[in-house]
Amino acid sequence: MATRMTINGVSTCTEAGTEKYEKFQTGIGRRKRTLVQYDYRHTDGELFSCVKPTLDECRAARDKWLTAKRGKEDKR
Repeated sequence: MATRMTINGVSTCTEAGTEKYEKFQTGIGRRKRTLVQYDYRHTDGELFSCVKPTLDECRAARDKWLTAKRGKEDKR
């Protein structure tokens, strides 16, 4: 599948603090589902990536990841 978000399987989300997302369909015949592929590059350079049914769910998962990440940094 050709996508604007990857080149040879590598995310094109390279700038720190940015997000990229893209909708795509999966399934056969009438059982098609629309999903969102989501990438977020944190300010420290770490990449968060997920696939969820909606953009809001992707952002909620990102926020949960950021909260967990902050918790780990505080324990150091």
